[in-house]
Amino acid sequence: MALVKMTILGYSVRMEDRLPTPPSSSSMPVLHHRAEFDTILKQYKMNDAALQVLQHTPFVLLVAASGAGRNTIIERLIDTGNYYYVVSDTTRPPRVRDGKPIEQNGVQYFFRDENDVLADLKAGKFLEAAVIHEQQVSGISVREIEAAQQSHKVAITDIEVQGSAYITKVKPDTLNIFILPPSFEEWLARIRKRSHLPDAEIKNRIEAAITELTVALESDRFIFVINDDLDEAITTIDEIARQGKHHLSAEERAHTLAAELRDQAVAFIG
Repeated sequence: MALVKMTILGYSVRMEDRLPTPPSSSSMPVLHHRAEFDTILKQYKMNDAALQVLQHTPFVLLVAASGAGRNTIIERLIDTGNYYYVVSDTTRPPRVRDGKPIEQNGVQYFFRDENDVLADLKAGKFLEAAVIHEQQVSGISVREIEAAQQSHKVAITDIEVQGSAYITKVKPDTLNIFILPPSFEEWLARIRKRSHLPDAEIKNRIEAAITELTVALESDRFIFVINDDLDEAITTIDEIARQGKHHLSAEERAHTLAAELRDQAVAFIG
């Protein structure tokens, strides 16, 4: 996964591309209306109908450092039947390997025509959107929030801390949860076991996590949850999201751990 620099409606964000880096190709996506996208994203505003849908739909945003287990948690929550995973739109085509698509429409992304995305942005039908890799526009359509509302489920998606700031600004009751590994040693072990990455890339991910943790610790919108025991972490998040139950002692312990992880990560980077 490659670190990318992007702008979400005026917010500069350092985030991880959640899909494998695409293979080199002479036909990489090109934004034909880049100037128009830049202009509308700088002054973007949802329409009133979209804002109403958002305000009446429970929304959970999961933030995590690489290796904290966020994707597994989301999958397990979806399996309960109580959550709707919000899939983003993108203007790029599905990635291809050996001549065959390796992504499915509506699973990794909704793959949409550039003109259609631009039209929906002009009509205020996105929650957020961004120019990514200088070659595509991706974002959350309010269409997905409507689908969550109609299914009577809690909308949930993964996001970065700065992106969550914008969404929380337009929907103050958004639930922001930051998933933590149980210790710095276990965190490193998970990254190395899962990814088999070179040391330089591991350091890149730790550096990105330092930024994420620092922003989250300086904000009062995040609830920190430790993913030590997977079932326990899932139960905790579900109780917070659907029942409003808060385990204050656990949250205080997790907040303290977040600060410790940040400090240990800084020392690790040197």
